[in-house]
Parts: sequence; structure tokens; C-alpha cells
Amino acid sequence: MSTPDPFALLSLVQWLSPAFPTGAFAYSHGLEHAIAAGEVRGEDGLAEWLTDILTRGAGWNDAVLLACTLRGENAEELSGIARALAGSAERLRETEEQGAAFAKARAEMTGGVPIAALLPVAVGMAARDLGLEPQQVIALFLHSFASNLVSAGVRFIPLGQSAGQRVLAGLHGVIAEIATRATGAGTDRLASSAFRAEIGAMAHETLDVRIFKT
Repeated sequence: MSTPDPFALLSLVQWLSPAFPTGAFAYSHGLEHAIAAGEVRGEDGLAEWLTDILTRGAGWNDAVLLACTLRGENAEELSGIARALAGSAERLRETEEQGAAFAKARAEMTGGVPIAALLPVAVGMAARDLGLEPQQVIALFLHSFASNLVSAGVRFIPLGQSAGQRVLAGLHGVIAEIATRATGAGTDRLASSAFRAEIGAMAHETLDVRIFKT
């Protein structure tokens, strides 16, 4: 088996880094409301909340949609499924806006034409030709997602930087396990039971003081 171009991994890391202009820092996935309501307090509470989202919520579903896209399944249909899975207007806005920003930034880098897709599908379409293992792509995608929410928690709970890094490091095993399971999963495996996170995203729409978009 040929060794992938080492620049492929660097490209993926660049796309999923905070420096890539998707505006991910502006979204909290309902976490801002959960913190304001006292549902997430401190390091342990944040770790539990993020574990649930990754294993039972958007983390798992996005991982499956990304895996399907990497296998070459119809991107338009997968974006439609991703849209249907968004449990609130803010959740839909989050994945639509980041997907559009990702596609736009990639097009401006390569001179191509941006193709509208929701975030996991947009990343999957871009990563198809990198020659990387799907499990690696999915794991790094989930790590980026978790990193952004940890950053939101550090700023808003607030947590110290060391506490935030402990939370993220503690999620590595969860992320690796999800990536392994999602690699061979199809759309029939999509499911979500992270209801508090979805309700938090709905309630965030009417939060009196908001730092984040979602």
C-alpha cells in the first residue's frame, strides 16, 4: 500500500484548525445556554456534556455523514439528511454557515467553485482525494469539533486553560472509538438522543445576553 503524501495530513489539519475561516469560535452548540442555566458547571460537567454530544448527538451523526461522504455517496442527499437531523433553527444555522464558509475558503485557496453543503459533507468532499484513512479524517474532524466546544467552555464557564486541556485529552479515547465505529457505518446508523443539547440550542435563541451565535 502506498504511503499518503505527508502534505495531505497537513492540509486536513489546516482545514480543521481554528485559523481556518469557518467562524467556528462563534458557535457553542447550545453550550452557552447550558452554562447559563447551571446545567454545566466546572471541568467534570463539561466533560460529561461533551461526551454525550459526541457519542449520542451531533458528534456521532456528523461522523457517520462524513464517513458516507468519504465513501463517495451522494453529497446532495447527505446534506439533505444533515439538514433534517438539525434539531433547531440554531443547530441548522451552525452547520449550514460553517459548511458554506468552509467551502468558500477552500475554493478561494484552490481557485475552484464553492459547492454548498453542510459542514460534515463539505469536509468529506474536500478530504476524498487526500489519500488518508477515513478513521483518521473522522477522528480529526471530531477533535476539531470538541476543541471548539472546550474553548467555549473555557471562556464562558469559565475554566482555566489547564482544565480545558484535561477535558479535551480525556475525550481522545471517546473520539477514537467513535471514529472507528463510524468508518463503516451507513445512514441507517444515524440516531440521536442528546436531547438536552438540542433543547439548549432551542432555548439559546431567546437567551437575554448571548456571546455565541448558537
